[in-house]
Amino acid sequence: MEMNESKGSSFVIRASGIVQGVGFRPFVHRIARKSGVKGYIRNMGGGEVEIKIEGSLLSVTNFIKMLFMEKPPPARLERVVIENSQFEDYKSFFILPSKKEKKIDSIIPPDIAVCDDCLREVYDPKDRHFRYPFNSCAWCGPRFSMMRDIPYDRENTAMKEFPLCKECTREYGDPDNIRRFHAQGISCPNCGPSLWLEDNEGRRISADDPISEAAKLIDSGKIVAIKGVGGYHIASLATDDDVIERLRERKERPSKPFALMALDLSVVDKHFIADDLAKEILRSPERPILLLEKRRGSNLSELIAPGLNTVGVMLPYTPLHHMLLKETRDRILIMTSGNKYGKPMCTDERCARERLSKIVDYMLHHNREIVNRVDDSVVRFTSGHVTMLRRGRGYAPAWIRLPKELKRPVIAFGAELQNTGAVAFSDKVVLTQYIGDTNELENLEFMEKMIDFFMSVYGISCSETKPILVADLHPTYASRKIAERWATQGCELKLIQHHYAHILSVMAESRITSRSVGIAIDGLGYGDDGTFWGGEVMIVDYNSYERVGGLRPQPMPGGDRATEYPVRMLIGILSTFMSENDILDVLYRHDLVNKLPGGELEVAISLRQASRGAPLISSIGRFLDAVSSYLGICYRRTYEGEPSMKLEAAATGGKLLDGVEVPTYNERIDTSRLMEIILEKEGEEIKDIAYSVLYVLGKSLGSLAARKASYLDTSYILVSGGAAVNSIIVRGIEDSAEEKGFKVKLNTSAPPGDGGIALGQVASQLELEDDL
Repeated sequence: MEMNESKGSSFVIRASGIVQGVGFRPFVHRIARKSGVKGYIRNMGGGEVEIKIEGSLLSVTNFIKMLFMEKPPPARLERVVIENSQFEDYKSFFILPSKKEKKIDSIIPPDIAVCDDCLREVYDPKDRHFRYPFNSCAWCGPRFSMMRDIPYDRENTAMKEFPLCKECTREYGDPDNIRRFHAQGISCPNCGPSLWLEDNEGRRISADDPISEAAKLIDSGKIVAIKGVGGYHIASLATDDDVIERLRERKERPSKPFALMALDLSVVDKHFIADDLAKEILRSPERPILLLEKRRGSNLSELIAPGLNTVGVMLPYTPLHHMLLKETRDRILIMTSGNKYGKPMCTDERCARERLSKIVDYMLHHNREIVNRVDDSVVRFTSGHVTMLRRGRGYAPAWIRLPKELKRPVIAFGAELQNTGAVAFSDKVVLTQYIGDTNELENLEFMEKMIDFFMSVYGISCSETKPILVADLHPTYASRKIAERWATQGCELKLIQHHYAHILSVMAESRITSRSVGIAIDGLGYGDDGTFWGGEVMIVDYNSYERVGGLRPQPMPGGDRATEYPVRMLIGILSTFMSENDILDVLYRHDLVNKLPGGELEVAISLRQASRGAPLISSIGRFLDAVSSYLGICYRRTYEGEPSMKLEAAATGGKLLDGVEVPTYNERIDTSRLMEIILEKEGEEIKDIAYSVLYVLGKSLGSLAARKASYLDTSYILVSGGAAVNSIIVRGIEDSAEEKGFKVKLNTSAPPGDGGIALGQVASQLELEDDL
């Protein structure tokens, strides 16, 4: 540090990370007063802050020490640049108005769960925030979901419509008010958003306390839509079969699991098995839905997650949710996405009235705009690892760092189902929040909107910065069609194979730069050879890949129909080693003919298709679907991954059966022989057959990958794809890998499913010296 002996030191500090919307400016103001430095702080247009400090060497040193050691709980410092500056002799320390100018890029703050201090105020009759459902402070509350632009100032958020009252203005301007000084989202009952309750015909319900009235309605068996932070939820009792049956019928959701919200950890303990790590995740500021095993003796309905051994549960992340749960009899409710089947979650009253009125009996609205839809995040444990299934509220849009800087910005459009896009620059990848299935037009348009938003925030455009566009190789994906349209604006388009992108996503997350071996296991991806892949072993770097093994391709009679009705997939696999008469014998003995809507006719068509050029697929997902149908576990796929998920659940408590093993020929794992062995195990317990199939497939893939990795300078085997969340498969891969001295790397920051494809697509544009 340089020092002007007569006046003191003078520096400009630029800090990026999560430094806007988390009370960082008030914090800096406090430590400036405490250390004795003068100058200013202000938000900047890249999401960063600029700090000017002047003072003695001791005061400056103390300031910088406190900057790192005492920052607010939600703040995160990723980059701090300190430069000498001209001494201007400031007389005090100020919080200056924000500037749109950008010096360095920073993270847009995600939404943060309500803090304990705000909850205490909500339940304190002497506090002016008593029973105020929108109470927040510098350390908690909505952020990204209500942002229209950066910098994060009130005028750039949905709170612009709610001018501060006199009392809130006083708190906002009080430097000694740690939680509300210059906190942009604060409000109170006198100046903030308000609630109202109406029935499903739009008639307002007269109620002194809409939350208490909604709780009574839910306890009486009614179904209520509730406007939250990132969209609407649908709430109902979780202990009443009749209510849940009615909700399933109205929502046209026959078996897809519902998420739950529990008041606190004591309620979670009553119904679920949760260790310390699980409780830490549930209580984290991100407050995701976490999949947990239900306790025996819990009175939660079996209809919440039919055929599954885990249920998704979260804790309240707003005062509104907390107050509602506290007044219900069970203190745990179904809290599922407020959407019509096949449509995105509603975010405004118009959508709720149009689409939810046939599903719910009542609606609890508020008048704060949801600017950016943000679905709840979902995580689970996979062989002891915390794995992201859906990346939304609490996590998005925080960026993920790459192992090296990109030479040009990249825009990635992901895949198709459960999709996300991405905007990338320098060594940072900003994944959009969970978008959903982009074969639905509204979701596709929403993804475009969010990509546009992030491009604007980070100064990227086809006309000026010339980003590379990256899309999936599949020729019919709507996301690819959008990328092709964008390419007409002058941007270069590159198409990346689906499973290669899966493996690169975990490679980039793990910051691995050397050539590696990866396993990609999922339901379906378009291959370079025009067939469908989904059980692949590859040698990869960031610019190329070699497909070196995987599962044997199997006929898929009827294409997509075999995905919906897995008995068709079973027929396809059986046709590789059995005659038609033998296949019919198996189908009739296991009562599988009537599990196809077309019965005998559809069986005959499937047999003909299997023998006459049905599309081939090497997917682990489709093989597991076939096993699931054969074992009588699941005959129809009503949601993504259903047969395979139920197969994993059925394997709970199972053991490895003698003689269950699968040969490998020409680096292809022979799933036809494995299916023969399954048939030979008729009479064994279903849980043991299910466990054996999953574990042996994992062992075989791990053994093949380890054999390939032994020729490379690597310590890792990378595993990704939608099936990489299956604990039994992953355990089999880990056991094989560890026997050969390798460690398995899984996705942790991005979903291993198609929600992480965009990250891998971006990574494919890295250029490293170690590449082939």
